[in-house]
Amino acid sequence: MHNEPNIQRKILVTGGAGFIGSAVAEKLAQNPENYVVIVDNLLTGSVVKIPESPYGNLRFIKCDVNEWKDISGVFYAYTFDYVFHYAAVVGVKRTLNHPVMVLNDLHGLENILNLSKNTGVRRVYYSSSSEVYGEPVEFPQNEHTTPLNSRLPYAIVKNVGEAYLRSYQREFGLEFTIFRFFNTYGPKQSKEFVISRFLYLALQNQDMTIYGNGLQTRTFCFIDDNVDACLTAFYEDLHVNDVVNIGGAKEVTVLELAETVIKVTGSSSKLVHLPELVEGDMTRRLPDTTKMRELLRRQPKSLEDGLRIVIEQGQFISLI
Repeated sequence: MHNEPNIQRKILVTGGAGFIGSAVAEKLAQNPENYVVIVDNLLTGSVVKIPESPYGNLRFIKCDVNEWKDISGVFYAYTFDYVFHYAAVVGVKRTLNHPVMVLNDLHGLENILNLSKNTGVRRVYYSSSSEVYGEPVEFPQNEHTTPLNSRLPYAIVKNVGEAYLRSYQREFGLEFTIFRFFNTYGPKQSKEFVISRFLYLALQNQDMTIYGNGLQTRTFCFIDDNVDACLTAFYEDLHVNDVVNIGGAKEVTVLELAETVIKVTGSSSKLVHLPELVEGDMTRRLPDTTKMRELLRRQPKSLEDGLRIVIEQGQFISLI
């Protein structure tokens, strides 16, 4: 006889068919005390990424959080304890080419916050982005001292989203935690993101294209490190009403990344330089990861080790 799991927490993950959202939902559903509902409109998410759970404690609902009639019914049906709001229009080219679609995500955040405060949600976890820092004026980029100075719609929406969370906390007492994600990669990431794109091209021995001179720097965080740090904050009630940078601590140029991918894959791909992007390609990124390291409680995965795992699992090939 199958016993129902002892559900203690009902959790909504918006954007749960996306790369990071699906990984969070999968890890949450591995705990039988959680009941996880994923909503996603499948604009950039994929049903392939939606995890399965051995406990029968996970449900997917196709739903657009930007549409009140769509998302409100889900809230009223479940009365969630916690929300991970990860739904967003993503991808540099997509966000640059469709800025009005990006701005529309503010309706989704308003819907989530109004429904959360009215249905007893205890806390909202929000996926913000390193993009809010724009071209930064200090390194490493600190959650509280580094100015937020990007003018791109995607970054502005994330910044305004953070302001919404602080405002709802002040006025209605709705708790929040903001995760500012820097580049995160892993097996289920689609190829419009740099590591998946480089790996796909390298494994086909095709030319790998780099914008500009390739000396732009990024840090790269393996998906398990991202999820484990965020869920430690969740389970232990850490960084409540606060902001946490989630990212790698080692600065890598895009050129070094391409060379590392070629080395790990044993590829014969050549590097081809394209003109610089007009906007959206910041010269440097380096987060202050003090809080994240305290949450992770282990060494983060090295870039080479993470790349090998992505190649071994090979799932991203099926998502192309």
